[in-house]
Amino acid sequence: MIETIQETDNYISSFAKFEKSRASNEHAWLRELRRTALDSFQRLGFPTTHDEEWRFTSVAPITRVPFDLAPDGAAPSAAELESFRFGSWSGIQLVFVNGIYSAKLSSRTERPNGLFAGSLSEALGKHSDLLQAHLGRYASSSEEAFAALNTAFASDGAFVYLPKGCVIEQPIHLLFLSSAEKSESRVCHPRILVLAEENSQAQILESYASLGQGVYFTNAVTELVAGENAFIDHYKLQRESLETFHVSTIQAQLGRSANISTQSISLGAALVRNHVNAVLAGEGGEATLNGFYLVNGRQHVDNHTSIDHAKPHCNSHELYKGILDGKARGVFNGRIIVRPDAQKTDSKQTNKNLILSEEALVNTNPQLEIYADDVKCTHGATIGQLDADSIFYLRSRGIDHESARHLLTYAFAGDFIHRLKIEPLRVALETSLFARLAEGQEER
Repeated sequence: MIETIQETDNYISSFAKFEKSRASNEHAWLRELRRTALDSFQRLGFPTTHDEEWRFTSVAPITRVPFDLAPDGAAPSAAELESFRFGSWSGIQLVFVNGIYSAKLSSRTERPNGLFAGSLSEALGKHSDLLQAHLGRYASSSEEAFAALNTAFASDGAFVYLPKGCVIEQPIHLLFLSSAEKSESRVCHPRILVLAEENSQAQILESYASLGQGVYFTNAVTELVAGENAFIDHYKLQRESLETFHVSTIQAQLGRSANISTQSISLGAALVRNHVNAVLAGEGGEATLNGFYLVNGRQHVDNHTSIDHAKPHCNSHELYKGILDGKARGVFNGRIIVRPDAQKTDSKQTNKNLILSEEALVNTNPQLEIYADDVKCTHGATIGQLDADSIFYLRSRGIDHESARHLLTYAFAGDFIHRLKIEPLRVALETSLFARLAEGQEER
């Protein structure tokens, strides 16, 4: 208990300074939201491996560092920014440095059909009523310590609002850059709210990358809200430095006949914990939760997912794939809940893991909780190495051993990569995969 208090003290004192820095005319409801979240964080404390949901992931490396709230970051160079923006990207791009929106670095693309795509700070002036009705109403600050911590420090971030019937053809890129020097330990709490009203549609990519060489803690929360017949095609790409800790929550709320697809990709950071949750709160909804991670060295990636079928005639699909090398660790915990009234549910969950070394380790735990009787639900998990017969077959055709391993590893990842509908993202993932495989070959 004493250790828990000491671990949270730094954030409590930081909150006092943070609150004093806010404008005196700030909305009362936002101040109350923050204070309530802080109370929840104090009550919950940081999770430990004694908690069932965290037994394979220790957050001690995070709690031991006295992180300072990140200040406004210096603008990156043109070359640095270009490497993170995807060369062929043609849609809207909003850039955030240390969680603060940068109008100078963002695109000036026209916002069509009533679309609002901008910072939370700007939205508080233009769409305060919408933010009050939705911000912090879906991601649970009362039960999740990291979500509560994010909400307590919510100041800036991204707000994407699609009014009724708004269909956006080009994808929207939300780029979050973290900046910390070698002697610094910084923390940032990016916040994203995507609100899609009836019959609206958009593609959203949120991506995270590092600029400096310091120790950095990214604690992000994204809320996706889809109204009747709305469609949100969402992607999250995490490629931060190995000096980074990354904890994120994606919370999706689906209305009647709504469709939300989210693809979570983890390539960087030393310690990663992703929470991806969807609540099918309207009849006829469809949710797709897919994920991919590629780790080596001593990286640790933990993916926890939850799909809550609260209404009948809903479908869900889930595919998580991981590739591990070196002494890397992977965790997958996927939970599907089918409520008593959720008849005619159709749900499928699959977790597949490829281990490239003798010292890598994966813990996987797919779960089904079914309280209805007229449903179709399946789940399964596999952990394995490259097939020796397949390697032999390729070598018998004149392909060397390492190239054969590369081809088979890429084939394993290809099932996920080919599902990505945003071409620049797909190309970036392919490039990263080839680079990482080449690094592994050099190490061996």
